Amino acid sequence: MAKSPDQQVFPRIIPLGGLGEIGLNMMVFEYGETVILIDAGLMFPEDDMLGIDIVIPDFSYLQKKRGQIEALIVTHGHEDHIGAIPFLLREFDIPIYATPLTLALIREKLKEHGLLSRTVLHEVLPRDQIVVGPFQIEFIHVCHSIPDGVALAIRTPSGTVVHSGDFKIDNTPVDGQRLDMARFGVYGEEGVLALLSDSTNVERQGYTLSEMKVGSTLREIFQHCTGRIIVAVFASNLHRIQQVIELAREFDRKVLLNGRSMVVNIRIAKELGYLEFPPEEEMSLQELARMPDSKVLMLTTGSQGEPMSALSRMAFNDHKKLKIKPGDTIVLSSKFIPGNERTIQHIINHLYRQGAEVIHEQVRDIHASGHASREELKAMINLVRPRYFIPIHGEFRHLVKHRQLAMGMGIPSEHCPLVEDGCVVVLRPDGVTVEGHVETGRVLVDGKGVGDVEGLVLRDRRHLAEDGLVIASLVINKETGEVLSGPDIFTRGFIHEESKPEVLDAAKCIVFEILDRLLEEDFEVDCAGLQTEIRRELKRFFNRTLERRPVIYPIVVDI
Repeated sequence: MAKSPDQQVFPRIIPLGGLGEIGLNMMVFEYGETVILIDAGLMFPEDDMLGIDIVIPDFSYLQKKRGQIEALIVTHGHEDHIGAIPFLLREFDIPIYATPLTLALIREKLKEHGLLSRTVLHEVLPRDQIVVGPFQIEFIHVCHSIPDGVALAIRTPSGTVVHSGDFKIDNTPVDGQRLDMARFGVYGEEGVLALLSDSTNVERQGYTLSEMKVGSTLREIFQHCTGRIIVAVFASNLHRIQQVIELAREFDRKVLLNGRSMVVNIRIAKELGYLEFPPEEEMSLQELARMPDSKVLMLTTGSQGEPMSALSRMAFNDHKKLKIKPGDTIVLSSKFIPGNERTIQHIINHLYRQGAEVIHEQVRDIHASGHASREELKAMINLVRPRYFIPIHGEFRHLVKHRQLAMGMGIPSEHCPLVEDGCVVVLRPDGVTVEGHVETGRVLVDGKGVGDVEGLVLRDRRHLAEDGLVIASLVINKETGEVLSGPDIFTRGFIHEESKPEVLDAAKCIVFEILDRLLEEDFEVDCAGLQTEIRRELKRFFNRTLERRPVIYPIVVDI
């Protein structure tokens, strides 16, 4: 008997991260009782997330689907797509499908977290197809700023959904592997129910710069440099790294690797054959001291000005073994990620103070994005010719502009839903609808703590950072209320004790006055009540005297 329309099963798509933000990419696909996940990425903390190491998606919704999750499909090996996998696998046993390099990077993470032995990993190649329940999934090669990136063609009983992953159309890729337009075209001919497409670079007109163009610019830099060359680049950008290594070979320079992720990624890429880097072209720190400057190339991490990175420590002359010196040329071969601009400019200024020359994307073409610009996004829509279009991966304005671009190409507005994290998207043959929302959010990881730092803790950290801390300590007799020690006033980040002693002396007097007043009122000695009064009165005093609102922490001990 045929099912009634209300009983029919349709594909459901639920983003848990990555729609309305950069990073945190994670998406749920459901058909009936079968669930698959696409990517599980992290996001680096925003400026107001003080002390936080990384941010991962909230997996609460997946708890309700425990036992139905059949696979995690990973599109490529960037942190914003694989960084949350260890945290996901702590809670769920899920097999992972990914291409060789992506799988190797995941394996390294799982080894670090002690999860490798219990995780099932499946290696796939572009044009491979797998079957997971009602889903038949094909992996389609795309160009990106890391090798082995793939899009996904997901066949369901209701139709095919194409997930672009992160992509660009590069007609001159370093490895010669172009985006597989033929497979996208085949699916376009067959008919695609929905296209989910990367929106990151939708605001950029034209086409994204080819990686080969970056190589040409780097060659010009090498031709004119007589001192040491230090190239800071993302450790995952193996195509860029390969070009730099080849230039070092061409200009007779030996390569020093600097930064843990750089060393690890290059080792993995060499083992898998993604990078040609003979051992004799690498040098050690010991060799560096004996090498003429004109023969030295350093490959390092730290292009975003990360405080503990090798480049930052060198810029502030805080690196134990590596120093910047006059005549060095520093190439920041990466994009200034929004939010990092001030930090990077600060690093650049300090590099100049030490006599180095700094070249970055704002003065030369030394970086090519891995994301499609507007003309490439149009080309993807034309290739796939979807019935429905859903912009993914990007901040809200990116999603809006990508939706507008699709509508400008003839896709009706009602076929282009504007979706954010948590929306439940149902794909029906007669329409696409958003049918409710599920719980989503950001889980903050601080050291070994996962999710234990929340809004109130962050608020306190911001308060401490902005206004400082005042500690008022006091020891009193439990029976009589007599002061046995103190009050002592200590401050951190508020005022220096020696600069305004009169303020702190006045604060001590206020504590004495509070205690005297309470004793006159036959106040029974109560540490909690006394602490409340001290906090209230000192808060008023500091606000009235200095117009500042520090965190007040009274400590009252009765003996």
